[in-house]
Amino acid sequence: MKIVKRLILIVFLLILAIGIIFGVYGYTIYSKSIKEVTLADKIEEIKSDKNYVKIEDLPEDYLNAVVSVEDRRFYNHGAIDFRSIARAIYVNIKNFELREGGSTLTQQLAKNIYFIELDPFPRKLAEIFMAFEIEENYSKDEILELYVNTSYFGDGYYGIKEACNGYLDKEPKEMNLDESTMMAGIPNAPSVYAPTKNPDLTRSRQGHVLETMVKNEYISQNEADTIINKYK
Repeated sequence: MKIVKRLILIVFLLILAIGIIFGVYGYTIYSKSIKEVTLADKIEEIKSDKNYVKIEDLPEDYLNAVVSVEDRRFYNHGAIDFRSIARAIYVNIKNFELREGGSTLTQQLAKNIYFIELDPFPRKLAEIFMAFEIEENYSKDEILELYVNTSYFGDGYYGIKEACNGYLDKEPKEMNLDESTMMAGIPNAPSVYAPTKNPDLTRSRQGHVLETMVKNEYISQNEADTIINKYK
């Protein structure tokens, strides 16, 4: 019995030590990045872009679609979502592959504006610290607004305005539910879901977006079916 307790203690201490090492590593990356360019300066630069779109100029259907498919509890959790992380771990272990990441919209924004060129592992660590910094200084609506303006949509389009102008030949505020749900699905994997790459995969991803919106009670099943049936 004593041996078992000792083994458990050793394992616990090893996990704790590894966690501390990884935490310090992630904090170092975060600290270096924010010293080079402060968060306030970074956000000011993003908002000064001529293609920046305010949240009030975006369709509610589009904003709901983004939250629904990317981070359905966005308005109810902080910088990170422990429930989402736990679910992602369960799904990935169950399927023996990486299917879910568990990142919040705030973490994704951190990636977009600071860590897009880092490898996944160090990026994930640094994202957590930056996400807390973002949540401390900006409202949820501001974070969502920044996210859609910094996301990559493929074909060289950064931000929802460039993407709408390029793919739809219209302004973001003119998007209908069909277009909103298609656009919301692209940033997850632009090289795969961009409509110029593979329309079938684009519609498949859109179908997933619609499914989440029905599940999260943003739209009815009939509204989703109407769009899905258009492309059969």
